[in-house]
This record gives sequence, C-alpha cells and structure tokens, in this order.
Amino acid sequence: MFGANCSGGLAITTVPERWDGSWAANLLLARIADEAGLDFLLPIARWAGFGGASDFQRHVLETIVWATGLAAHTERIRVFATVHAAFFNPVVAAKQLATADHISGGRLGLNIVAGWNKPEFEMLGLEFRHEHAERYAYAREWVEIVKQVWTARKPFDCAGRFFNLRGVIGDPKPLAGSHLPLISAGGSADGQAFALDNVDILFTTFANADDEKPRLAALKAEGARRGGRAMRIFAPAYVVCRASDAEAQEYHRHYAVESADDTAVDRLLALSMGNAQTVPADVLAAMRTRLAGGHGGLPLIGTPETVAAQIATLADAGLDGIALSFVDYLAELPLFAAEVLPRLEEAGVRARGAQLPP
Repeated sequence: MFGANCSGGLAITTVPERWDGSWAANLLLARIADEAGLDFLLPIARWAGFGGASDFQRHVLETIVWATGLAAHTERIRVFATVHAAFFNPVVAAKQLATADHISGGRLGLNIVAGWNKPEFEMLGLEFRHEHAERYAYAREWVEIVKQVWTARKPFDCAGRFFNLRGVIGDPKPLAGSHLPLISAGGSADGQAFALDNVDILFTTFANADDEKPRLAALKAEGARRGGRAMRIFAPAYVVCRASDAEAQEYHRHYAVESADDTAVDRLLALSMGNAQTVPADVLAAMRTRLAGGHGGLPLIGTPETVAAQIATLADAGLDGIALSFVDYLAELPLFAAEVLPRLEEAGVRARGAQLPP
C-alpha cells in the first residue's frame, strides 16, 4: 500500500469518494492489508499540499509517528517511514527509527528522500540545493551517519561536508542488528546511483514492460557490481479493479479525466517538471491523466483477471514489487485482496504472507 497517509492518497481528483487520509481510516486499512497478506505499507513524506479544489495532500500524517502507530497495531506487515534527509538530524532520526523498530518487533523500514519540493524547504527555513547532485551528496553523508549510529559500539566523530559531529553514539540499535531495510526513489542518474550504493530497494517509475526489461536488468547487474548484493526494484502503480474492463476504464476516465483536479495537477507539474510546456501535447495529456490517476504511477485497470495479468507482466519484466494506491483504499482493497492476490499466488508471481526480507 502506498500513500495512504495523505489526503487524496495519490489520486488527484475531486470525486467525493476520494481518500480522506485520516488516522482511523489508515488504522483500518493497515489491519485489512495485514490480514490479507500484503507485504508493506509505504507513506509519502509531504509538508505542504498542492491546493486545488481537492486541496490535494494537505492533510498528511507524519511518517515516523504514523509507522510507529501502525506497527503497534499490526502483526506481520512491514511498515516504512519516509524521511527527508534534509529535514531530520541524522542522529535524532537514527534513534527515532531504531525505537520504532523495537515497537514494531523488527518490522520497520526506511524510505530515504533527498527532496525536490522547493516550497517545503522554504517553509522550514532550509537551504534548497538547486543542483540535483548536491542534494544526493547531502543524502549520502546523512545515511552514512545513520548507519554508523546503528552499528557503532563506541562514540565516534564525523567531520564531513555537511555535518560536523562529536562523540556520537546511539542506543537502541535496530533489532536486526545492523540496519533497517532501506528504500530510495531514483529516476535520475544521481538518484539511481545513490540507491545502488546505499539501499536495498530502488523505487522507480516504470513505462512499459517491453521497454523497461533491459533497463531493470542493467540496474540489477550494476547493483551487484557496486554493492555485491541483489538489488530489488519496486515501482508505484494505481489500481482500478471492477467487474468488467469497460466499467474499470469508465471509472478511470470519470475520476482521472472528467473529475481531475486540474489546478493541483498543474501545480505538481510546475514543481516537479518545470519544462512540461516543452512536452508534446499528446504526451502531456497522457502524463496529466497518469498524474491525476495516481501521481504518475503505472495504471492497472480492468477486471481481477486483467489486473493480475498486468502485474504478472511487470514481474516478468524484472520488477520485484509494486506499491499500490486506490481512489478509496478501504472500499477497493477488499476486492483486490480477494480476487487479484489469489490469482497472483496461483500464477507463482507471489507467495502469500511472504514478508520483505531484511
């Protein structure tokens, strides 16, 4: 499950049934996902919304607190916290996350964000480094300190480009011993290099299976070369699952085209893709629909059979996991869990109750 800690979830739409992102709804969703055998809950770290008629992602539950609370109320599902490296002191974050991991019984994960939304930096009075590589250089130093806090048995000093720390020590350590499962999004060369060097899971956007299969294979080979480990790759996707393909397509058109929150879509485009005006009109229209549909994720639209087949194709292309969103998570997850997951298990695409390994 992806983005449920935010009002609107990932659907930039004005339909009345859109997700409210409340704690009560998140708690119920987490319990349903846990019981259904889903593998993880992944939040978005958002500090300022995108406006529009839906006031998209204005109401957002802070992710470390959110993850700790959900972990205390679930049994087996892994819960990630999403942390902006620039917004959290690494020593403080390391202790917060280790504490949450103890509360979870060893089920916490960390999604590291370098940051891209300039107004959020300005809201917090922080320097926004315009050079992409500089933001990731900062994140590299940050995660190195966090990992050292989790492993060091004696106080250590750090004199880097961005941090000058003395006598650092942190206890408790994560329950697994060395570190939490780490994930990081990366579509750019800088983002992918950061992920390949520092985390266990690369989270990346995905176009289509035929085009992406060679890229995913190359990324995994590079991860093995650079880190000597099996790099896993996840992608975001949004689901519209209905009794017929036509009904699913019609609902997708209704909420993502006819009822799209165009003002919020425009603001997100302006902030994340400042050169969108140079994109061909047909490509921009498709981009806008995917943004409104699920923040640019892969559309999985159709009957349970169709959606299961689409997911199987993604797995065959080399994806190791997908982070799912819905317009209304609570209303739509039960059908997905009851009808799509068994088909994936029968096809050998996934195993029920298979937790993400550390």
